[in-house]
Amino acid sequence: MNNLNGKTAVVTGAASGIGLALAKHAAAQGMNVVMADIDETALSNAAADLNVPADRLLTVPTDVRHASAIKHLADASYAKFGAVHLLFNNAGVALARTTWEHTADDWQWVLQVNLMSVVHGISEFLPRMQAQGGAAHVVNTASVAGFVSYPGMAAYNVSKHGVVTLSETLHTELQLTQSPVQVHLLCPAWGPTGIGNAQRNRPADVAQTVLPTEGLSAQLNKRIGKAIASGQLTADDMATATFDALRENRFYIIPHRNINTAIEERAQNILQQRNPEMPR
Repeated sequence: MNNLNGKTAVVTGAASGIGLALAKHAAAQGMNVVMADIDETALSNAAADLNVPADRLLTVPTDVRHASAIKHLADASYAKFGAVHLLFNNAGVALARTTWEHTADDWQWVLQVNLMSVVHGISEFLPRMQAQGGAAHVVNTASVAGFVSYPGMAAYNVSKHGVVTLSETLHTELQLTQSPVQVHLLCPAWGPTGIGNAQRNRPADVAQTVLPTEGLSAQLNKRIGKAIASGQLTADDMATATFDALRENRFYIIPHRNINTAIEERAQNILQQRNPEMPR
């Protein structure tokens, strides 16, 4: 899809980070933009920052954990613009602690936002995108944590592995049915996108737990925080890589190419039946 002018993009997690960068890139190419986020204030500020005329912009406060909220987002998008050509299932959250210190609420929150929101997005938007006719694209945001398993991030790793296999499965199914809709998989690594502070928007019904101030969880949390802060690629870099892949009709979008070594090492460990190693 080369000419995006006048077409419509829907972005979840659009108030910050990669989501906001994707919305800005879409707007710069003349697209109508639907921005969805759980943080209404941040969403309003981000929409103003986009500087897009009101007839090309729609903001929809959305708790992506819930199928009903994603249905409302799809209904609102089609009611205003009549079609959706780019769907970015991008909303994501993260936390860091040892696997045994993850609470049931931790698991529920992370899996609902990172994995089930993608499931709901596909269920609500894909049939409509197929029915509208013409080329359209779905971009699911996973992570390099969908290919390697970082200590201290069990729920996050599980959720992102899920998005990877979900997207690969969907890609094959769309090919088998000769669908005009294509799916793409965005897998960024560490970067200063704001996901390290995701708990700021954690809903009350999945109660927050206090992170230990000492021990392995505290050490892992500091290590991951440093890795995020020191990321060499920005959210804008990741959005640029995504739109490049759309033009190339490329499924895998891995902006941080230095992660290839860790992916190859994990694959070799599996093939050679060696024990897992610490990802580099």
